Amino acid sequence: MSRAKGLKLKYSEITAKADYLNRRKFMAGAAALPLSGGMAMASGLSFSESEYAVDAPTTAFEHASTYNNFYEFGVGKDEPAKYADALTTSPWSVVVDGMVGKPGTYGLEDMYSETDLEERIYRLRCVEGWSMVIPWVGFQLSDFLARVEPEPEAKYVAFETLVRPEEMRGQRGLFQSLDWPYVEGLRLDEAMHPLTLMAVGMYGEVLPNQNGAPLRLVVPWKYGFKSIKSIVRITLTDTRPPTTWNLQAAQEYGFYSNVNPNVDHPRWSQATERVIGGGVLASRRDTELFNGYAEEVASLYSGMDLQKNF
Repeated sequence: MSRAKGLKLKYSEITAKADYLNRRKFMAGAAALPLSGGMAMASGLSFSESEYAVDAPTTAFEHASTYNNFYEFGVGKDEPAKYADALTTSPWSVVVDGMVGKPGTYGLEDMYSETDLEERIYRLRCVEGWSMVIPWVGFQLSDFLARVEPEPEAKYVAFETLVRPEEMRGQRGLFQSLDWPYVEGLRLDEAMHPLTLMAVGMYGEVLPNQNGAPLRLVVPWKYGFKSIKSIVRITLTDTRPPTTWNLQAAQEYGFYSNVNPNVDHPRWSQATERVIGGGVLASRRDTELFNGYAEEVASLYSGMDLQKNF
């Protein structure tokens, strides 16, 4: 993948990846998915396998699709899987506005009509101290942003989640866990980084509702809450946008929220993480700076105080 030159992460005897590909080939049936390279098709998605991967087994789909934070459907980890099927995800469109040359409302498929979908296997690290390894299917956010032509003054990209209380039970009731809509933001250079992905699928299938269907952000070097789900608005701006968890508890959640084992959450250590699916007797894994992507993204934060800006 030429645009990712210098950013490729190699496999290293990942038996779980082979198991996953065999599973996907079985599910596709007559479609007969290739085991490497070329195009794969599953559940209506056509995508290529990129060389973005990590040296670790992929998390079982059963865990990744049933252990979720998605407060729009409830605060329990199991509630999104129980209740998110109420969400209507088609048709879907995203409003793009602010400092762009081509504002408008874009249909989901149109957002990636001029680029190829790819499968990328990324680490996911939650601020709560647990982690997964997930094969996402999506497109580089930078490809889409280039199409809408950010104005020279634009410095940030703001994102907004759907508000639909008739389908999102967590948005109903007098007492709410968060203020809606859920909002997030990146610096423009972070959004344009080749690792930043807009996911429409995972494990070779269309993205499950509980994982942020039909469109979610994936920023693998940041804590998971930065990867906003069910996106309906993208705004380019010259001022730093508000973000939900920073508004909720600024002393605990900063704007950048880059994974840093050396900066603890005020209520727990970030030095290690529990690998979901590892079993109750599994040892915790040491957390890596930038979630293991330091070589690719550390230059974005040159000169910043890593103890204060995370």
